[in-house]
Amino acid sequence: MNKGKGLTPYQGKRRTFGEYHCPDCHRKWCSSHSWADKGQKCQNCDVNVYPTKQTPLQKPDGLDEHIDIEKHHPQHLCERCKELGRFCGRRR
Repeated sequence: MNKGKGLTPYQGKRRTFGEYHCPDCHRKWCSSHSWADKGQKCQNCDVNVYPTKQTPLQKPDGLDEHIDIEKHHPQHLCERCKELGRFCGRRR
């Protein structure tokens, strides 16, 4: 992971796993569609939030049963999706 002087901890080109915390309503969420210098809007406040932590994506084997790897990515809240005008991840 590169640490740069951007808006997010990660400054590379790949997608990462990001942890988010809204400063207004204190809602927390995670996303496997987290990018350098891109935020996601909080569902409650409609505030753009940048990830506080980003880690490399790992293969799904070994995940516990509480994690839904098929979870829908809310494109209308994702800054990268809006910029691209399409889904920011890979289609299966």
